[in-house]
Amino acid sequence: MRAEEIRELALEDIAARIRELEEERFRLQFRSATEPLEDPLRLRVIRKDIARLKTVQRERQQETAPAKAGASR
Repeated sequence: MRAEEIRELALEDIAARIRELEEERFRLQFRSATEPLEDPLRLRVIRKDIARLKTVQRERQQETAPAKAGASR
């Protein structure tokens, strides 16, 4: 997933995608402990996608936070 694609998503969609990927990562890690994975690099890809999603999510939260703080003054 590319950063441009992520920036087009709504915050709710980003949060849902993070939950899906974290669940998939958990299942893959659990399975990797008991058997070899078909695609072991999938764990790395998932981890990086989660990081990208969280980065964009944080950027959006910081964009709205100063606006809310400035409104209370």
